[in-house]
Amino acid sequence: MFALNLLRRNLRLWSETPFKLTPCETIEIDTAHGKRARALKHLLKLNHANYAILYNERKFHNHAPHALSSAFLLGADADHLNTLYESELKDLDAWADSPGEISTYDWRDYLGRREYQRAFVDFFEDELVRHSYDWKKVVFTYLFSGKEPLFNALTCDLGHPLIHLAYAFEVSSREVALEALSLTAICHNPIHKYLDDPSYSAAESSYHSTSPFEILSKVRSDKRLQGLFATPGDNNTEIVFRDAEAIILDHWNAWTITSDPTKALREGQEVATALLTATLNHSNSTPASEAKYDFFHVHTLTTSHAIRVLIPLIPTQHQLPLLRQWWLMTLSIYIAQLRPEINLDRVWKHDISNKGWDYVIEKALKGQYALEAHYIKALRAMRDMARTWGDPEGFYLRAAVKFADGFNGWGGFV
Repeated sequence: MFALNLLRRNLRLWSETPFKLTPCETIEIDTAHGKRARALKHLLKLNHANYAILYNERKFHNHAPHALSSAFLLGADADHLNTLYESELKDLDAWADSPGEISTYDWRDYLGRREYQRAFVDFFEDELVRHSYDWKKVVFTYLFSGKEPLFNALTCDLGHPLIHLAYAFEVSSREVALEALSLTAICHNPIHKYLDDPSYSAAESSYHSTSPFEILSKVRSDKRLQGLFATPGDNNTEIVFRDAEAIILDHWNAWTITSDPTKALREGQEVATALLTATLNHSNSTPASEAKYDFFHVHTLTTSHAIRVLIPLIPTQHQLPLLRQWWLMTLSIYIAQLRPEINLDRVWKHDISNKGWDYVIEKALKGQYALEAHYIKALRAMRDMARTWGDPEGFYLRAAVKFADGFNGWGGFV
């Protein structure tokens, strides 16, 4: 009975307290004037027509729309966008036919089947025609319909469907939107059940906190998680949910989101920034010149920006569940990456030497790693977090400068 009452209270709270956020600025690239916008539109359409959304035996994700859109939103010119596109397509796979077609009657039967990526894109393109080329109507129809909506699978595969969808809205691209829907469908995995089944959210935790930093501190010191794995890596999240489900759900439900969900989102974005930039440890056996930022934590950062983009655009009743979906993914990644210490002094005490956001943008677009998609995305996300919340004490700027100057490739793998 307690769990049922808690669930009813949360559902009532979620329906009555929408986030107080203005939508992010969007660019209508189909109608925008200027060489930069035309180049972005052309390249996104070219990628959509020629290259699969998954490549290398369907293990990796096509990041061309992410890299191109981030660079564009940071001010990249048409020449740089073309160079970036040429760099991205080197590893991509051309489209290959799926084993069969998908229809409105059986599309759910193919969820999670990556070999049907082409079929899903074709299916949603047909639906676009049926919905009079209103891509937003197609997205909302398929994201939120049914007992187990696709919406609850947006954070599967390190949140790539979520990130893809946010870019679709930021640059108003129907091609990217249909790719995002298709990614959500083919990356669909059992994690969605924790959002589909309200009993998981209604479970009582052993403690409660309004601070995601405090919760991560408790996760770090949780002896129940010792011995799950010895090294970090992408397979660890599956082990977390298989062998430590009750533990991660205990910490997941511990986050008490009060009557101010906007504050909760802001703190979530601070956590995301810290996970990427305040966990890199130069003082142990690895010297600063060799230390690498964690590839998995960057997805925590870029997905947090994606939810900031989407929350003002989606129905109220789905807004807090999206934040909680992100939080579950964040916890699973943190545990999978061996629960590193978050030392905020590494950010606050970083000497930025009068470097500002112009310097960060210059590094993103013209620096040594200007063709590295995740590097560009991370810097753009931190820049936009500062725009959303303000940055009077310079936390986001310090984090961005620290990351921009210290990046030398990705770590976090076995």
